[in-house]
Amino acid sequence: MKFVRLFIFSCLILFLPTTGMFGVDRRQPGDDRFVVYIVDPKQQSLKFYWKDDSDHNFLSIQNLKLWLDERKTQLVFAMNGGMYQQDNSPQGLYIENQKLLSPLDTVSGNGNFYLKPNGVFYITSGRIPKICKTADFKNNGEIAYATQSGPMLVIDGQIHPSFKKGSTNLNIRNGVGVLPNNKVVFAMSKKEINFYDFAEYFKSLGCRNALYLDGLVSRTYLPEKHWLQTDGNFGVIIAVTNE
Repeated sequence: MKFVRLFIFSCLILFLPTTGMFGVDRRQPGDDRFVVYIVDPKQQSLKFYWKDDSDHNFLSIQNLKLWLDERKTQLVFAMNGGMYQQDNSPQGLYIENQKLLSPLDTVSGNGNFYLKPNGVFYITSGRIPKICKTADFKNNGEIAYATQSGPMLVIDGQIHPSFKKGSTNLNIRNGVGVLPNNKVVFAMSKKEINFYDFAEYFKSLGCRNALYLDGLVSRTYLPEKHWLQTDGNFGVIIAVTNE
């Protein structure tokens, strides 16, 4: 009987959920196609970076890392954060530390950025993350960081209507979504992927809204997963530090 009781107890422990008993949910959305990082803006320092104190563009993750190292700040995660112009200035809206540094782009044009609806990923001064269509964005003065990009991947729980399942338009891609628990999920494909499959991944995580950040040039720095891409020639960089 003692052996039976021990066996049953062991089975209960084996099948305990990842929350409850220990109060921490350590589950990660497993999919070997992507490098994935989940951020809680309420608990972690999530910021956007474009230029250093001398008004020079960071350009690469390595330059940002060295700049942070000099300030005794550890870079935990970084990813290119939206499309940019030839001079590496942000394409469309960019807000940093509640300062409007580049205006919202509402015109029409060619390329992924203008595949409407495009959108804005922003963080309020209260550390609430949001993704919305460009047409719905309002700068109420309480936005700490914002970057505009396009196209939207997921819109109100639905995949962008222009995406085609089985499309042969393949590329390395990175994007961002807001999870139902108000955490932010960043993902970059390890191999080339089409828009539909990329958007479907964010939808499968429960993201009601997700935004494409860029493709081909995409880079991610995530030491905890041994992913150490520090090169690049970007505009905006999104990063998490140990501050």
